[in-house]
Order: sequence, then C-alpha cells, then structure tokens
Amino acid sequence: MGNAVETGLSAAEIRNLRDIAGTMIPESATFGVPGADDPAILDDIVKSVGRDLPLVREALAAIAARSAGAFAGLDRDGREALINDYYASGGAAAVTLGRVIVGAYYRDDRVLLALGLEARAPFPKGYTLEQGDWSLLDAVRKRAPFWRDDRTTLAGERSDGRQ
Repeated sequence: MGNAVETGLSAAEIRNLRDIAGTMIPESATFGVPGADDPAILDDIVKSVGRDLPLVREALAAIAARSAGAFAGLDRDGREALINDYYASGGAAAVTLGRVIVGAYYRDDRVLLALGLEARAPFPKGYTLEQGDWSLLDAVRKRAPFWRDDRTTLAGERSDGRQ
C-alpha cells in the first residue's frame, strides 16, 4: 500500500477508507467476489484518489465525525445506515467517495471474471454492442447549431480552408 507521501492520505484515513469501502461493497462468498476492503482493491482505491483527494478527505472526515470516530466499532447495520444517511446529504464529497471506490472495485480482475466479463482492457479488441435505433438522433441532427463555431474567422470565413 502506498504511504501517505505517495497518496496524500494518512494511515488513519486509509484505515477509515478500508472500513467504509468494505461496508459499501462487502465480500460475497455466494458470488465469489472480494469486498472493496480487499488489500489489492484498497490499494487501487488509494492510488486512484488523485485529483479527488480534497473531496475524498472531506467525505472521510464527515463519516468519522458522524460516528464520533468509532465507525469501525459500529455493527454492520449501523455502518450501512450511517453511510446511507451521509450519502443522502453529503453532496459532491459523498458522490466522489462512492465513485472512487466503485471505479477501483470494478477494475479488479476477480470482479470482472465473476461478472462473466473478460479481465482485459476494452481496447484494442473492443466489445460488441447491440445496435440501437439510429433514427432517434434525427431530431438532434435537424436542430440548428447553438454553439460557438471556432472554425470561422471574424470575416465569416472558415479557418480550416473549407467552404
């Protein structure tokens, strides 16, 4: 696991993150998937915080404050209720914390395999998508442009040389 200098999170924040992640996405023997508190997944979560560090810290601090610093000591139902309550009112920080945890969780090969997906990047092989009804875009295509066209000059000529 990265240290606080590499990740920006303190050891206490990482412990809180582990407890919160494990509560949000617990291990399931039934489906054969690890919880989000699995060491490999937690390491990915910590490494992927990046630019979201201020909001993740805000969320971790808010959850710790709501639990009076005893989040890990709460029973499972108490932890879930506290997280659900915080998520409903936590705004951008709550959403960011959830996105960081879920994003790292669904990057884990074991989770992808349990979902019946290949544990690989989508590129270069790609994935086959069912074709939809492209005529749904006709109304959008018929709309007049409502954005600034940077390809024209002040004289009304296109800067890319086209007519």
